[in-house]
Amino acid sequence: MKKTPFVTKSQVEEMVQTFPTPFHLYDEHGIRENAKAVKEAFAWNKGFREYFAVKATPNPYILKILNEYDCGCDCSSYTELMLSEACGITGDHIMFSSNDTPAEEFAYADKLGAIINLDDFTHIDFLEETIGHIPETISCRYNPGGVFELSNGIMDNPGDSKYGMTYEQIVEAYKILKSKGAKKFGIHAFLASNTVTNEYYPKLAKQLFELVVDLRDKTGCDIAFVNLSGGVGVPYSPDQTPNDIYAIGEGVHKAFDEVLVPAGMGDVAIFSEMGRFMLAPYGCLVTKAIHEKHIYKEYIGVDACAANLMRPAIYGSYHHITVLGKEDVECDQTYDVVGSLCENCDKFAIDRKLPKIDMGDYLVIHDTGAHGFSMGYNYNGRLRSAELLLKEDKSVQLIRRAETPADYFATFDCFDDIKIVK
Repeated sequence: MKKTPFVTKSQVEEMVQTFPTPFHLYDEHGIRENAKAVKEAFAWNKGFREYFAVKATPNPYILKILNEYDCGCDCSSYTELMLSEACGITGDHIMFSSNDTPAEEFAYADKLGAIINLDDFTHIDFLEETIGHIPETISCRYNPGGVFELSNGIMDNPGDSKYGMTYEQIVEAYKILKSKGAKKFGIHAFLASNTVTNEYYPKLAKQLFELVVDLRDKTGCDIAFVNLSGGVGVPYSPDQTPNDIYAIGEGVHKAFDEVLVPAGMGDVAIFSEMGRFMLAPYGCLVTKAIHEKHIYKEYIGVDACAANLMRPAIYGSYHHITVLGKEDVECDQTYDVVGSLCENCDKFAIDRKLPKIDMGDYLVIHDTGAHGFSMGYNYNGRLRSAELLLKEDKSVQLIRRAETPADYFATFDCFDDIKIVK
């Protein structure tokens, strides 16, 4: 699959007149088309809702766009709950999936009317002590242990994961929660990350559908929804085949008809919590080549660094790179594309075949729309970049300004008399 940027060199040259590189850029048209496709793929399920994983791209402009397609928010912290509320997204449009959760976060989630998804059996008593009751609608997170396999091999190892409850704990949790006043129940599981296969959601769904039939029979609880969580990935590398959300939706539909409908549970709602699939391909990091170095290898230094996009540095993740204006030039040079941090892992690409890069060239680092800006940090005193939205009419909107030194020093209390550059 050829990776083509959603922005051109001439567009970037116009943007940088107002917004200097580096910056994260999002494609409004792509976001909207994808949100429509997800909704259509699961339209067969009357209660379907996508709860966008706020952690992936915590920006109110993005959340509001997705909310136009009835997407809710999957929140995991106090500030993510605040962000959701500030966007007008509350009540059952929030799924609060947290772990090792402070009391004040449970209290805030309850205040907003969010659906609380309990990560651990001990959280039942903790939640009740915190808010004084058990909500009528509640969910529990399931961890089957062992490994999770698809036809192409082992995808992940839930048994090593800190998340979720065992089967025995889930059964007991449902019984206790029901005795304490819960009336509607959900189940949630996340068993593999960034799967580029249409097989993942259907297999997970079937496993969870069989589980909820069993839970219904053993506990008498009213199972209202099955939350498939995230894990649906994107093709970061050009040699990967993209997921087909319509095939995925139909695969879940088939499992639904095979398991839930015969069990008299055809009214169960399907939820998802996709962050990567919803946003990653519709964002990029735009950066400029500012240095070249010729030692034992050939290096291109850019004005972005791992503080702007840390996935390659901490995971060794592949992100495709396009040199704008040279899309059709032969990739006959081998470079490490690096940032300025005092860490040797601050590399966006290692031994990457690219066209000859000249100083001043603009590079697009693909698929940063999820877990890109959101994982930024301030090591070396580096400042987070701006976020821009390429609107459907091709205009550009600033949706988060770049940090300034004043932002960096704002949390200190000893600089009142020192002039900080704005």
